[in-house]
Amino acid sequence: MPFSSHHDDAPARPDDGVGAGPGSPTQLERRLTLGDATVIGVGSMLGAGVFVAFGPATAHAGEWLLAAVALAGVIAWCNATSTAQLAARYPSSGGTYVYATERLGAWAGFTAGWCFVSGKTASAAAMAMTVGLYAAQAAAAWIPGLDHGTWARAVAVVAILGVTAVNLGGVTKTAAMTRWLVALVLVVLFAVALALVLGLAGSGPFPFAPEAGTAPEPSPAGVASAAGLMFFAFAGYARIATMGEEVKDPQRSIPRAILVGLAFVLVLYLLLAGLLLATLGPAQLAATDTALLSALEASLGASGVPESARSVAAAVVVAGSAAGALGALLALIAGISRTALAMARRRDLPSYLTAVSSRSVPWASELTTAVLVLALILLTDVHTVIAFSSFGVLLYYALANLSALTMTQRPRWAPRAVNALGLLGCLVLAFALPWTAVATMLAVIAVGLLGRIVFRAIIRAS
Repeated sequence: MPFSSHHDDAPARPDDGVGAGPGSPTQLERRLTLGDATVIGVGSMLGAGVFVAFGPATAHAGEWLLAAVALAGVIAWCNATSTAQLAARYPSSGGTYVYATERLGAWAGFTAGWCFVSGKTASAAAMAMTVGLYAAQAAAAWIPGLDHGTWARAVAVVAILGVTAVNLGGVTKTAAMTRWLVALVLVVLFAVALALVLGLAGSGPFPFAPEAGTAPEPSPAGVASAAGLMFFAFAGYARIATMGEEVKDPQRSIPRAILVGLAFVLVLYLLLAGLLLATLGPAQLAATDTALLSALEASLGASGVPESARSVAAAVVVAGSAAGALGALLALIAGISRTALAMARRRDLPSYLTAVSSRSVPWASELTTAVLVLALILLTDVHTVIAFSSFGVLLYYALANLSALTMTQRPRWAPRAVNALGLLGCLVLAFALPWTAVATMLAVIAVGLLGRIVFRAIIRAS
């Protein structure tokens, strides 16, 4: 019942009564600890965004980049708070698809689930393409005449096939591999940060930045645009909520994992943003798409490090960026398949997607997701899929905040003002995107809604 308070008084059901009770072949097992869930969330956030978002954001915010990062973090915190509030109340797979269905009604729930599946499928394609692009860039130095585009797509396809194989092996393996990838990315990021700190300690602020044009004039509008770009470097905490059936003690573990992971990533991004501004200056930082690599090369070069050593350091950063994208991809594919599983259980998607293997893996959803991502890799480019993902994910979070607003019983750390701020922020950022992305994704959502009408009519007729 939409906007009803009776849900706050009824006990939460791990499966929401959709026909998958304990021992059922479609029931998932609770294997993940608080630490596993936190690492998966951090792994989802530390994707390609941390390696590519700072330059474009600085092109809008200029020297106010830290304000933009903080603003993006505030909106992400609002979304995380609403998600944690809802996840503790409804600890089942599906995330906002389940929350919006319970709080706002079946159509709102379907819209949230469809936005998540379509937006995150595009995001998964972007992550795989990032792995391919970085691999192609590294290989070009060793293979003369390399077809960069073909190589990048081929590596992206292999990445999707490999990630799908890992996920099909069971969620425990997903958590274990994500731990290693997160560790590698953090080592690379902290190594870069340490090198920049040492360089600044010896030479002072802005010692290495050559002239790179005029820095953008800081303005509130520029900060807002930059925050929209930086927001997607935070996206990933909702991945934890989609694993509600697989986390031990979900009412306690899911809220803590979401908030702890987000706080860690926000502090890390503020540190990196400050170091990049201090090393390159706003003009140079705004002109580069590989901010961490550019800053490291500038710092090491000014410090007299031999070129061979700088090449090795650059290769490590390239490997770290690829690992970050791959780690996020692991979590994305698993999260999409579990939302599709929840939607299929409620007959919003075909019933074959409810199939779960003996290893407690929704294998039909995993394979379907992989096929769709492969199609995007082969038919589109990275800029297109990122724009599609942005709109879908922001609408997904807007519905999460709206769902949280309807709750009458709430923890002290989740006041209604936080839900309202998150809702407003998501809508403003979503409709500030390029009109082509907005129009295309609105069409995708319309097709999904029409498909649900037809699918339900077929079910009734049968």
